[in-house]
Amino acid sequence: MEPMRDVCWVVGVGASAGLGAAVARRFARGGQVVVITGRHAERIRTVVSEIDAMGGRAHALAGDVSSPQDVSRLATEVQALGSLRVAVFNAGNAVRGSLLDLTPEQFEATWRGSTYAGFVFARAAVPLLLGSGGGTLLFTGATASIRGRGPFIGFASAKAGLRSISQSIARQYGPQGIHVAHVVIDGVINGEKARSNAPQLVAAAGKDELLDPDAIAESYWQLHQQHPSAWTHELDLRPFKESF
Repeated sequence: MEPMRDVCWVVGVGASAGLGAAVARRFARGGQVVVITGRHAERIRTVVSEIDAMGGRAHALAGDVSSPQDVSRLATEVQALGSLRVAVFNAGNAVRGSLLDLTPEQFEATWRGSTYAGFVFARAAVPLLLGSGGGTLLFTGATASIRGRGPFIGFASAKAGLRSISQSIARQYGPQGIHVAHVVIDGVINGEKARSNAPQLVAAAGKDELLDPDAIAESYWQLHQQHPSAWTHELDLRPFKESF
């Protein structure tokens, strides 16, 4: 009987040139079966095709990570594919708006896309990680996770909440063999979103002045590889010229 394969589940995957896709490709290169979840089925199927072409193994499971029903269904499908060893929460929606600009509905939607969705995802992933004998749970954070600014009141509160969730899970489940890490992405990622929404900024950036998705993904892989006697809980990543 063939042994169960190690599985990496990445949620919040969009365009091929984004961070979620880069993380999926890196863990596939590491020999894991990668399960890719995003709202847009066609986009995640494209990423799966890329991984297949490089000799990896991947599955596209579309769904809404802020829906408990969707996540429960997805977790059942993930469990059937092997032993979950890595779970990566990369979802979020950066809504811009100050206190008087942002509507209550927009504020709630931002919270649901980060804090609430992170809770729902972790609630489904942690039992699978425990059942596999332990593993890694990673959360993608942002500058807003640790510093609020007026135009990002909704996004900052949502990301700060996600950071608190990661700390709470780490303190409870770290002793049971689950390595929980929160990664602060402090800067602009040179991916599809930046190229579409801020093309002039991308064009004006010099070499390595924007975060490379593949370089971020390598840090995620290194977090997973850490020895349990020296786990990192929070890691901040920024380009060498980024002020902080």
